[in-house]
Amino acid sequence: MNSALRTALAEAGMTRVELARRVGVAVKTVDRWLAAPERAPHPDTRTRVAEVLGVSADSLWPQAVRSTLKLGSDREIVATYPFRNLCPTSVWAGLLDGAKKRIVMAGYTSYFLWQDHPRIADRLKAKAAAGCEIRFLLGDPDSAMTREREELEGVPLTVGTRIRITLDQLARMGPVPGVEARFSDSPAHLSQSVFIFDDQLLYTPHIGDGLGHESPLFHLRRLDEDGLYDRFSTHVGVLWGRGRPVPDVGGGA
Repeated sequence: MNSALRTALAEAGMTRVELARRVGVAVKTVDRWLAAPERAPHPDTRTRVAEVLGVSADSLWPQAVRSTLKLGSDREIVATYPFRNLCPTSVWAGLLDGAKKRIVMAGYTSYFLWQDHPRIADRLKAKAAAGCEIRFLLGDPDSAMTREREELEGVPLTVGTRIRITLDQLARMGPVPGVEARFSDSPAHLSQSVFIFDDQLLYTPHIGDGLGHESPLFHLRRLDEDGLYDRFSTHVGVLWGRGRPVPDVGGGA
């Protein structure tokens, strides 16, 4: 029996029926919570129950709360997605719009950005005008590494074409102070993409011969020195330092 929940009900002067009504569940569901303390509701429901009863969720279901508590480097993991295209567009938009100091698009093509976000060029120009540093790290569309990847993927919209779409979009923005682009010749860039938005980033390790949207994605938030965020941010910094400026794109710092 969940004695903590039963006690909280009594102290709140509330019946099982009233709790069920106020939380939005069936009375039988409340009965199951009372009968088995290990049968904890969904985290959002736990929060609602605790608010209604005026207690903390961890006092009602301590084991459930402990099991979902992230420790150590895990704390920096906000969310994971088995495929990049399962990460909602709203997440990308929120990170883009929320960034104030730095945006780094270190995808090999970053082609999807122009497809998924209307008027993104205007939004990036406004960010740069407000003092946000914007960098694009891209693969060279004419490199041997790009051609090898195209043969591996074997799709009509080739890697080189996708890169050129991004280059064209950047060129259309005109010289914009604070916007820079570089080519990277590193296999470490081709095999993984990192997109940085101030203290958050999205990381995609590319698997096999699949396209970028078929690869998993990890959403990280910086909380510790030398944590996951810092490791990937440093990785991008090294690649950027080794990169070659893209002619006729951006306006520098």
